[in-house]
Amino acid sequence: MKPKVIVYKKVDLSVLHLLREHCELTYYEKLDAETYPTFVKQLHHAHGLMGSGLKVDKALLEQAPHLKVVSNISVGYDNLDLPELSARGIMATNTPNVLNDTVADTIMGIMLAAARRITELDRYVKDGKWKSQIGEKEFGVDVHHKTLGIIGMGGIGASIAQRAYFGFGMNILYHNRSRKPEYEQKYSARYCSMDELLQQSDFVCLMTPLTPETVKLIGEREFKLMKKSAIFINGSRGATVDEDALVHALKNKEILAAGLDVYLQEPVPEDHPLLSLENAVTVPHIGSATYETRMGMAMLAAENLISGLRGELPPNLLNKEFSK
Repeated sequence: MKPKVIVYKKVDLSVLHLLREHCELTYYEKLDAETYPTFVKQLHHAHGLMGSGLKVDKALLEQAPHLKVVSNISVGYDNLDLPELSARGIMATNTPNVLNDTVADTIMGIMLAAARRITELDRYVKDGKWKSQIGEKEFGVDVHHKTLGIIGMGGIGASIAQRAYFGFGMNILYHNRSRKPEYEQKYSARYCSMDELLQQSDFVCLMTPLTPETVKLIGEREFKLMKKSAIFINGSRGATVDEDALVHALKNKEILAAGLDVYLQEPVPEDHPLLSLENAVTVPHIGSATYETRMGMAMLAAENLISGLRGELPPNLLNKEFSK
């Protein structure tokens, strides 16, 4: 008898075909007020759960007595209560590495847009304000040969360092829970304290995972440590930044600009003060948003799920106690 699986996020048909070969599948393109009650009923019989963003905690797991595997279609897993999953003997997986290059491309694009004021000047042209040759008032700042500080040197951080070092000749500083000698060798990256990185970097790029320790990691104190000419980039999670402190720093010219792909509340409220600031580039969490990458993430999540339901250790297992 095939294990019962619920997918609660829109994925490509080829992913659904793979899952149906191995599982009895219930599929929801999205969960909303209309579909959620039925989803909860199906959860009572499910052995596997696949999607992203859903809070998988004790309350949800009480509704899923037969669950064996939870497969996140994302590299982040702050939506999963890992201790609770482990206590119940449920494997949890994510999809790292497959999105590294795509997210790094996005971050470099946001960095360039903020430095060269691309989104602001795009509006300038479209609003009919370009009447003569531009002057210093419209100038941006260079990216090449500047110093980039990366907070969180995981796979994505390393891919950003690669682009910055080889593509733009940037000097790389990084702060991480542990040193990464391979990146120090490949990209001449220098490990340093958080304070030193903030004080010396022309661009500060936050790529740390969201954990209790990283909530509001960057706030008023950290913005004051940055150069007034610094540009802050957040590609991690919205909760890693004190948004009120960021707005204050941008309004009061404590830093030059910011480029953001993530926010405390998503979608961003229409009246959020960040949206009125010309020195903030704001994009709608597009880091991995290409067809090729999302397809790869979903396929990897499906493979993780199938592997776990077979009784094997999935390649991207998060609760490491299963592998002991």
